[in-house]
Amino acid sequence: MDFVLLPVLAAVLAAVTLLSGFGLGTVLMPVFAVFFPIEVAIAATAVVHLFNNIFKVAIVGKWASLQVCVRFGLPAILAAFAGAIVLAVLAPTRPLYSYAIGEHRATITISSLVVGMLLMVFATLELLPRYQKLTLSPRLLPLGGVLSGFFGGLTGMQGALRAPFLLRAGLSKEQFVGTTAVVSTGVDLARLLVYALGFAQLARVTDYAPLDHPRVIALVGLTSVAGCMGTWLGKKFLKSTTMSTIRILIAVMLFVLAALLAAGVLTR
Repeated sequence: MDFVLLPVLAAVLAAVTLLSGFGLGTVLMPVFAVFFPIEVAIAATAVVHLFNNIFKVAIVGKWASLQVCVRFGLPAILAAFAGAIVLAVLAPTRPLYSYAIGEHRATITISSLVVGMLLMVFATLELLPRYQKLTLSPRLLPLGGVLSGFFGGLTGMQGALRAPFLLRAGLSKEQFVGTTAVVSTGVDLARLLVYALGFAQLARVTDYAPLDHPRVIALVGLTSVAGCMGTWLGKKFLKSTTMSTIRILIAVMLFVLAALLAAGVLTR
């Protein structure tokens, strides 16, 4: 089942998230967690996500806006470290409420409620015609990078907070997709470095034996390849997609993520 479900899901999500700029890791990690321990699920998702981003850069990175990558991406990468550190501080705090959904334990925390409400605000704004006409001054790009990078490091969902800012940067749909791929890859590398340095969960896990199992390696490899194929298909759909469609897709995904996060269904 896992050798069918995970690759197919990765391919579909990769095709959709090439346009939206986020969502692959957020959805894929809980599915990995159904079949493997949480530390293995996080590590496996990180590998698939990074390989998918590298593949995105290879095929659409040429469309990226260098100015936006520098002014937005660099502050986002640096702020992601700060967000990860804050997460480490907040992690020991007791949850506000927890409940069971089948075998899954949903936990509502202060940070999940705050970020969930923030995503809901972004989603609502994306559907307002007046907001869609707004553009972001180049002087505000570093501030957008800091905010999205910080909350990305705090929640692990940097793309959900990055997309609304990049939509305001006056980019074409090709530039939006290419710039998102480059910035996302940089933040991914930063977060993996944080893991290696011991600021997040993986660095506290001492037994990595399950990650060396041939079955896990084969599944992660197959899922990574499937994700890259989905990204390639998504690029084909991009030609017939408008920025208006991308805005609506992002708004819908933001609403879904906000609801799941606020309800405690999505937790790190």
